[in-house]
Amino acid sequence: MNNKIVLLAGKGMSTQLIYHSLKNDFEIAAVIVENPEARMHFLKRRIRKLGIMKVAGQLLFQLLIVPWLKHSSGSRIQEILDQYKLEDKTLPEIKIMHITSVNDSECIRILKKIDPAIVVVNGTRILCKSILEAVNAKFVNIHAGITPEYRGVHGGYWALVNDDMSKCGVTVHLVDPGIDTGNVIYKQLIAVTAKDNFLTYPLLQLSTGLPYLRRAINDILQDRLTTEKHKNIGRLWSHPTLWQYLYHRLFYNKK
Repeated sequence: MNNKIVLLAGKGMSTQLIYHSLKNDFEIAAVIVENPEARMHFLKRRIRKLGIMKVAGQLLFQLLIVPWLKHSSGSRIQEILDQYKLEDKTLPEIKIMHITSVNDSECIRILKKIDPAIVVVNGTRILCKSILEAVNAKFVNIHAGITPEYRGVHGGYWALVNDDMSKCGVTVHLVDPGIDTGNVIYKQLIAVTAKDNFLTYPLLQLSTGLPYLRRAINDILQDRLTTEKHKNIGRLWSHPTLWQYLYHRLFYNKK
């Protein structure tokens, strides 16, 4: 029986947390790590999609607000890691394979060579159809939001901004060529406290979602997977601009 799992991911803490959460229970054959997209290429693509004013506002938010949130959130981040017994350790070099993009031929070559049963996707670019069809595997993702209402990024934050607590959570779903449009395996709400903010919501979502990811992996390996198909595809959310964040924080205390 094929029990091999590949983690197809971007660099960062979330990838480390996922790996160490799974390593003791499942056979992680490899961690295929995608290199970050060139900054200028990323910005040009975002401007074409969202417009220069919105992208400028998002950059100002990243430059002015995020460093302050990082400085003030250290103790809360450690508290969440301790509460959920998560390991923020570096990945073992023997498991890592670096690629330029998840959508290039090298990624296909590696996947075919390993031939995994499951590919856990985290923090990569949108996967193209050729990657999803390269191997006979289920591609699974933990999405930081409840789909289909909160596709895109920062679903927990936007649900709170919208006073939509019934949709402030995390989704474990199959990956398809769309953006967070794959069939749902599990959904779960998160428990937000007064100590949480824009930076800690995603960590809460990941921490809450990891047990459901493990359950989904077991479902697939034991051939008992059931999913829920979206009836309607909701809005695609993006990063807040500086003025959006300040408005919601100053007038509605949405952190």
